[in-house]
Amino acid sequence: MELAFIPSPSRGVLHLGPVPLRGYAFCIIIGVFVAVWLGNRRWIARGGRPGTVADIAVWAVPFGLIGGRLYHVITDYQLYFSEGRDWVDAFKIWEGGLGIWGAIAFGAVGAWIGARRRGVPMPAYADAVAPGIALAQAIGRWGNWFNQELYGKATDLPWAVEITSTADGRVPGTYHPTFLYESLWCIGVALLVIWADRRFKLGHGRAFALYVAAYCAGRFWIEYMRVDDAHHILGLRLNNWTALFVFLLAVLYIVLSARMRPGREAVVEPGADTATGDAGSEGDKDAKEGPGAASADAGTEDGDTTEAAERADAPDLTKDTGTTKSTDATEGPHDPADTEDAEDAEAVKDGADSAKKG
Repeated sequence: MELAFIPSPSRGVLHLGPVPLRGYAFCIIIGVFVAVWLGNRRWIARGGRPGTVADIAVWAVPFGLIGGRLYHVITDYQLYFSEGRDWVDAFKIWEGGLGIWGAIAFGAVGAWIGARRRGVPMPAYADAVAPGIALAQAIGRWGNWFNQELYGKATDLPWAVEITSTADGRVPGTYHPTFLYESLWCIGVALLVIWADRRFKLGHGRAFALYVAAYCAGRFWIEYMRVDDAHHILGLRLNNWTALFVFLLAVLYIVLSARMRPGREAVVEPGADTATGDAGSEGDKDAKEGPGAASADAGTEDGDTTEAAERADAPDLTKDTGTTKSTDATEGPHDPADTEDAEDAEAVKDGADSAKKG
């Protein structure tokens, strides 16, 4: 008898009048928003403009959804094109079935198109959004919980998930919650990438490659636990081989990229720093050009005019050598000869003033 388990929702959809609200779709949508939010923060911290991540995501997300669905339908074609199946179900994405491999591959194509349109380097953009993608996967996996799918072998562990549905050959019972395992793993991957990026200043796509490699490492053992139907090659599920192959590619990229292009990109979005600097300069200028500033300027101009007039009335103070004598108050003590010269100059000035009055 199971003492504890994770209960599954009695249904994965709620109807708000004629509008169905599906838990699977909500998880994906929330994951996308989290990925864009975190990616935007990281992009701005790298020197990019606000809004660039969202603009590129407009291309990446639809491509990712199409790619994820295509991968699932192709690798599990028997669910849609075998005898007794309806091929129209292949378009019902809300019922579940997105392959992360296809989603990342096609999403990268969409992101590349968006990045080219914005004039930003694709590797830098991928580095910025990598942890957000991992968090989006962590959230999206809970959509499988709503649909009661993709669970592991039977178990009586306290954190087992209870399956109550009998659709598509499911057998009610308690099983390993592989959706939970993958969700927690993806959160760890996001934290790992953020830490490594700060510690080693990853650039030129290496933060994204680290995310890919770390995710594949976890996906390999999680995939091995699942009991849903899948194609097998040499005793391993197809996704195990895919995870292994992609893991090796990601590690190879990290090694070669670190040798060929060490360090991090100095500029991730041309013109971003200039635009920010111009906005800051305008703000400083506006702050300075207030009424007080205008009064100060006017006062300065009046003072300059008065000072200029005084300089015009005063004669040049020179020694016998013909050099100009400075009487700046900031100078040190004067010798007696200098004092006498100053007194003579004052007498000359008084005489000139008397002559003007006469």
